[in-house]
Amino acid sequence: MKDVCKGLLLALALIVAPLRAQEYYGDARPDAPELAARGPSPVGVRTLVAEHADQLDILRYSDATPNPRYSRKLTLEVWYPAKLQPGQKEHTVYTDVLGSGPNDPARPNTPFEFNGRAARDAAPLAPAATAPAGGYPLVIVSHGYPGSRLQMSYLTENLASKGYIVVAIDHPESTRADKAGFASTLLNRAQDDLFVLQTVAAWAKPGSGHFLSGLVDADSTALVGYSMGGYGALNTVGAGVSPVAAAYVPGGKLAVNQQGNAQYEARRDPRIKAVVAFAPWGGAHQVWEPAGLAGVRTPTLFVSGDQDDVAGYQDGVLRLFQGAIHADRYLLTYIGGRHNSAPNPPSPAMLVSFDDFQSYAEPVWDSRRINNINQHFVTAFLGIHLKQQPFQSYLDLPPLGADGTIKPDPGLWKGFRPRTALGLAWRHLPAQ
Repeated sequence: MKDVCKGLLLALALIVAPLRAQEYYGDARPDAPELAARGPSPVGVRTLVAEHADQLDILRYSDATPNPRYSRKLTLEVWYPAKLQPGQKEHTVYTDVLGSGPNDPARPNTPFEFNGRAARDAAPLAPAATAPAGGYPLVIVSHGYPGSRLQMSYLTENLASKGYIVVAIDHPESTRADKAGFASTLLNRAQDDLFVLQTVAAWAKPGSGHFLSGLVDADSTALVGYSMGGYGALNTVGAGVSPVAAAYVPGGKLAVNQQGNAQYEARRDPRIKAVVAFAPWGGAHQVWEPAGLAGVRTPTLFVSGDQDDVAGYQDGVLRLFQGAIHADRYLLTYIGGRHNSAPNPPSPAMLVSFDDFQSYAEPVWDSRRINNINQHFVTAFLGIHLKQQPFQSYLDLPPLGADGTIKPDPGLWKGFRPRTALGLAWRHLPAQ
């Protein structure tokens, strides 16, 4: 019977796939909030590689080999405002993989494809002469464990259409294709984020010969991270890990990212002006003490489901939101939502595997609806902090009442049609 059910699901996937042949993740539903709509610029996309030489290979650490080194090869997907040639269309096909690491017969790394509304290798559109600093702000995107640089394409394409350079990272040993020991993810996320910022800033310099030369304002950068990407983003902007967390990595090597470590404190990069943390991991796992969370001074938008059973909510994301006392921060909560508040919707290819489907889907919320709401709030938040756009009224929303309900009617939230903010909660805490 189990094989018959799998066969029926596969047949359904094959039927549904053609019906969705021209579906683009991130397109606005009729009930999408106002700022979810794509911006005015066509979008181009390119795949690049950056190699971070001479890094600690923590997965080969041993007492006999306490400092093994290797080069971390980071595959990057770059979305940008584009100038299309006659007949050139905003269409590409992304290829990702299913599974949760190599050599897992229960969840093999099977390739799957989905459409993107971006023109592959299109010419970049020069920033307007009136653009601040002469370039587009930079957004660096970091996936979960495991994940991929493509798992939030609905958001990366959307931001590029609004005048951002968006760079999403495949973190080595942390993708669905190459998932390996957790110590690598704990250690390397902050280092990878900072290395990509430095690399893109170098590419952006006039005369670099890179296609991004003169296009990027790296002094106005945001980090967007999901799950372990959220952990890494917070760690990058000042949330030094606790002594307990430092012990999670062999040889005490995570001390390089520990609160109170002078080397760690010196790495704080003032070019990072905002953080968006989707379901950031660590709050429920003793990763941060209050002093570590107090190290965050960068404006932060937290996004979570209140039923998140991976990162935790009351003892997880809500704790992080409350503990980042020196940052101006917001928390968007999906009532009834679990951990998948950030990814694209499930692909038809995932219909044959419960585990692969569950790695993208939400049990209560429609993923396309979540995607549109995320686009709206991220557009407002980054517009304020990276572009000085007049979007503050989209974030000055009615708070929760004492009984836990939103007062007045959530339909009055700016940018939402009447009756469409149901199931959402919004909180704001200013920096102390």
